[in-house]
Amino acid sequence: MSRIGKKVIEIPSGTTISVDGENVVSVKGPKGTLTRPIDKEMTVKIEDGELHVERPTEQKRHKALHGLYRSLINNMVVGVSTGYRRELEVVGVGYKATATNNVLDLSLGYSHGIIMEIPKEISVTTVTEKGQNPKVILEGIDKELIGDVAAKIKSLRKVEPYKGKGIRFVGEKVRRKAGKAAAKK
Repeated sequence: MSRIGKKVIEIPSGTTISVDGENVVSVKGPKGTLTRPIDKEMTVKIEDGELHVERPTEQKRHKALHGLYRSLINNMVVGVSTGYRRELEVVGVGYKATATNNVLDLSLGYSHGIIMEIPKEISVTTVTEKGQNPKVILEGIDKELIGDVAAKIKSLRKVEPYKGKGIRFVGEKVRRKAGKAAAKK
């Protein structure tokens, strides 16, 4: 049986969950509202402030969907109650990041600046402190959307293994390679 699917989702106070006839789950909380369609064969039950996701059979497909939908609904509950935050670090001499009105302007060592419009569901801020690498901070309620945007930003300048320059998550470990070996005498 799915270990993730078996887990019960605790519904925090101030958060309401509703399931309509077409199996669309809506989660409403202090930070906003999220909706997601669920497979018709899966059932979602709300009892005593807890949410249970159940599958109809022991088929491999149903087992896979059981854990998936439980995780997706849990991410929605956490998103509308506490929210998600992702921090990226821009490492490199002369690399800059500025954000105004959900438009991210990056200078990453190319011949041109990169201007990226961030979806309105996510708020973006940049922090530049003296002696520190610039940071890009993404905040919102949709974990999937924040992950997609963070991956897109990260792909603009991948971290190279020799000097460690590029865009990475804060706290991410980068495997460094040694440069050329000294010439033998």
